[in-house]
Amino acid sequence: MRPSAGFRPIAVLFACGSILLATACGGSGSAGTSNAPGNDPDAPKIELTVATFNEFGYDDLYREYERLHPNIKIVERRAPTVDAHIKNLETNLASGSGMADIEAMEVSWIYKYLARADQFVDLRQYGADDLRDRWLDWKVAGATTQDGKILGYGTDIGPEAICYRSDLFKKAGLPTDRAQVAKLFQDWPSYFAAGRTFKAKVPGSAWYDSAVLTWEAMRNQLIQAYYSNQDRFLGEDNPALKKTWNQVVQGTADGLSAGLSAWSEEWNASFRTDKFATIACPGWLLGVIQDNAGSYGKGKWDVADVFPGGGGNWGGSYLTVPKQSQQPAEAARLAAWLTAPEQQVKVFKKIGSFPSTLDAYDDPNVKAQVNPYFNNAPVGQIFINRARNVILKQHKGPRDGEINQVFSAALTRVDDHKQTPEAAWKQALDLADKAANTRKGS
Repeated sequence: MRPSAGFRPIAVLFACGSILLATACGGSGSAGTSNAPGNDPDAPKIELTVATFNEFGYDDLYREYERLHPNIKIVERRAPTVDAHIKNLETNLASGSGMADIEAMEVSWIYKYLARADQFVDLRQYGADDLRDRWLDWKVAGATTQDGKILGYGTDIGPEAICYRSDLFKKAGLPTDRAQVAKLFQDWPSYFAAGRTFKAKVPGSAWYDSAVLTWEAMRNQLIQAYYSNQDRFLGEDNPALKKTWNQVVQGTADGLSAGLSAWSEEWNASFRTDKFATIACPGWLLGVIQDNAGSYGKGKWDVADVFPGGGGNWGGSYLTVPKQSQQPAEAARLAAWLTAPEQQVKVFKKIGSFPSTLDAYDDPNVKAQVNPYFNNAPVGQIFINRARNVILKQHKGPRDGEINQVFSAALTRVDDHKQTPEAAWKQALDLADKAANTRKGS
């Protein structure tokens, strides 16, 4: 699932005797299905609505679940864009009616609804505590309130590696073997230092596509970026944020940024040129690169099993159950089933959404995946490794999205050489402070 975050573009049943499927196929757990009301074909029909956006790859799974549960009918409400989905969600929350039985939420904005936990089902009521070991710890943490309520079951994730142009690296005298390339990027200072080496040798190409996407990757590694754990806007009181800013704007001053706006026509076309040499690269971006670069980029682009500073995530979603649902127990069972390891593998095979469940990483369809376009990179194992390296859960406050837009716009002005870093930082702080204190608590 491609993320929003302000940077948007747009099977065979397993045997239930398997340990892997114990929680999804039944047993005594409340998240199981074998004893659920929906298994009784003579019981009254139950219709469950699922509100999603873009493409979750669930069509075949819905029909499979209906075959397993003759009493259940699933209706999907698929919004064409993330923005349309959020608008519907906000309207129905405000009115007190109209929400689906299951509402999908993207990782970059679920934090807004953790603050409204009283309007969503705490899935611990339906066995979430027994299921939490399915997922990477940080994935569960992303949908858990500070007082321990679990509001969402994790779907996909976007663990990040570094994609790079091996031909441009060779031109600069840098290593091209992905294992050697990984050694260049153990932290952000080494990443920027390698970029300056590259720029000195290949002045006609930039090191990365934009300051904004590099900022996004770096600030997402901060436990506290814009807010304290008490939801106080930090601003100038956060030296880690200012340090990150300084690194990014210095990169622009050194010519490391290509100054491109993500998802723009110019950005899309740049993959068919030598415009830049590296990009922060979640698994789903491989398809974007391949689609944009076409035959020009085949064999030139590669993937290194590394991300500066440890690990990073860009993208992924959750399935939540609003309290407006008339069938919360059935909705919770369906959400648990859709996000079980075997279902996540099926979705991965269908649309490439990378699983967030640990058992899925033992499936050969995931761990043995190789991508011929990227010099036969073992991308399955690379992104499993990257997913396991994401260890931080960043705290995001109620206006985090608006504040990040302010800082992104400021970096764009710096990248476009329309404003000095000092002036842009001051303006961003002023606007972010106003955003943080506007409609406070809403």
